[in-house]
Amino acid sequence: MWKRIFALMIKEFLALLKDKPSRFVLIGPPLIQLMVFGYAATFDLKHASYAVLNEDPGFVSRDLAAAFRGSPSFTQVAQLTHEGEIAPLIDRKAALMVVRIGPRFSADLLSGHPAPVQIIVDGRNSNTALLTVNYARAIVDRFNRDWAAAHGGNRFPAHVETRAWFNPNLESRWFFVPGIVGLLTLVVTMLVTALSVAREREQGTFDQLLVTPLRPAEILIGKALPGFLIGVAEATLIVLVAVFWFDVPLLGSLLTLYTGILLFLVSAVGVGLMISSLAVTQQQGLLGAFFFLVPAIILSGFATPIANMPPLVQDITLLNPMRYFLAVLRGVFLEGTPFRLLIHQFWPMAVIGVVALAIAGWLFRHRMY
Repeated sequence: MWKRIFALMIKEFLALLKDKPSRFVLIGPPLIQLMVFGYAATFDLKHASYAVLNEDPGFVSRDLAAAFRGSPSFTQVAQLTHEGEIAPLIDRKAALMVVRIGPRFSADLLSGHPAPVQIIVDGRNSNTALLTVNYARAIVDRFNRDWAAAHGGNRFPAHVETRAWFNPNLESRWFFVPGIVGLLTLVVTMLVTALSVAREREQGTFDQLLVTPLRPAEILIGKALPGFLIGVAEATLIVLVAVFWFDVPLLGSLLTLYTGILLFLVSAVGVGLMISSLAVTQQQGLLGAFFFLVPAIILSGFATPIANMPPLVQDITLLNPMRYFLAVLRGVFLEGTPFRLLIHQFWPMAVIGVVALAIAGWLFRHRMY
C-alpha cells in the first residue's frame, strides 16, 4: 500500500516541480508577500478594554478614573483591588490596558508635586498598544488642563509612565510577521491541494489512476501528503525568515509551534481536497480556493479583532482553523505560551481536519464512480 502511495506522491511532486509556473507559485509569491506585509502592514484600533487599579482613596484619583470611564475610546472591564491581579488580566487578554493610580496621587496633586499614573498595556499588538497609549495620554492631558484651570496653575501635575508587556519596544513586525506565517502557509497549501485532483481531470490522466491498483483511499492520501509536506517546508522557511531576518523573538518551544503547524496543515489539506474533489477544472479549483481563503483570512483575527465582530460572526469563526492557528503562532512567538495552555487551540484544528478529510474522502469516492 505505502509503495503505491509513495509512487503517487513522487508523481505529484514531479508534476508540480517540472512546471515552471507551479515552481514560481510555491516560492516567489510567498516570499514577496512576506516582505510586503512585514514592512508595510499596519492595523487600526477601534475599541480598547481597560481595567483600573486605584490605590488612592482621595477624590482626585476618582476624578481621573471617571475621565477614563467617560471616554468613548475605552470600555472598562474590571476594577482591580491589588497589584497581583494585573498580570493574569493582561496574560489572558481580558484587558488591553491597566490604569494604575498610586496611593499618594491625590496628596501629591494637592501639595503641588508631580503625580505619576502608570499605564500598563498589552504589547503583543504594537500598533494597538501605541494607539492605546496615545489615547490615555490625551485623557491625562485633558485632566491636567482642567486641574490647572480649576486651581490657577500653569504646570501639568500628572504625567504618564508607560510599560508595554510582551513587546516592550512596540515593534509592529513582532505582531504582523507571526500572523503572516499562518496566512502564507494557508495560501500555498490550499492552492497545491485544491488543484491536485482537478489538474488530473483537466489533463485527462484521472482515468489512468482509476485503472491502477490504487484504491480511492490511497489516491486521496497520495494527493494529500505532497501538499502537507510542502506546507511544512513553507512554514519552516517563513519562520526562519521571521526569526533571522525580521528579528521576531521565538520565545516558546519548537514542539509547541510545530504541533500547531501540523494540526493546521491537516485541516487546510482537508479543506483543499474537498474543493479539489468538487472541481472539474483547475479554474474551478482556483476559484474554490480563493472563495475559502478570503473569508478564512478576514474571520481569523488577522486584520480585525474577533472581539469586535458581531456575535453571529464570532460564532462562524469557530469553524475557521486559521483563527486557532493565529492564536498559537502569536502565543508561541511573543508570549512563550507552554503546550498545555494551547490545547484548547489544538483540538479544534484536529477536529476540523478530521471532518474535512472525511468529507473529502466521501466526495472523492462519490465523484470517482
